[in-house]
Amino acid sequence: MILSAWATLAVLGVYFWTWANAARARARYDVPAPSMDGPEGFLRSQRVQMNTLEQLPLVLVPLWLCALYLGDPWAAAGGMLWCASRVLYALGYYRDPAKREAGFVLGMLACAALIGGTVLGLVLR
Repeated sequence: MILSAWATLAVLGVYFWTWANAARARARYDVPAPSMDGPEGFLRSQRVQMNTLEQLPLVLVPLWLCALYLGDPWAAAGGMLWCASRVLYALGYYRDPAKREAGFVLGMLACAALIGGTVLGLVLR
């Protein structure tokens, strides 16, 4: 399951990237902790990071279940699709929150595919 392990590291890398962007925005806009309010640029970065954190269980659990029950390459492909979609989501949200939709929908489809792959693998067993 080496491919799923690499995909998991990529998922965590995307999360850390969004965390670093939020931390930079906090410094740039001089928003002291624990405040969650500030200029729009800070709010966008903070929301991307929090939404990505909220998505982690939706991708990591089905990624590993899919790897176990359907196969490593399928799970890794779903994980990498999620990573690409979250980068698309973040870049869109940073520019204009209305432009986040394509990345969000693609990420949810990646999670749904991983869940579906798990179900398929379980049924075929």
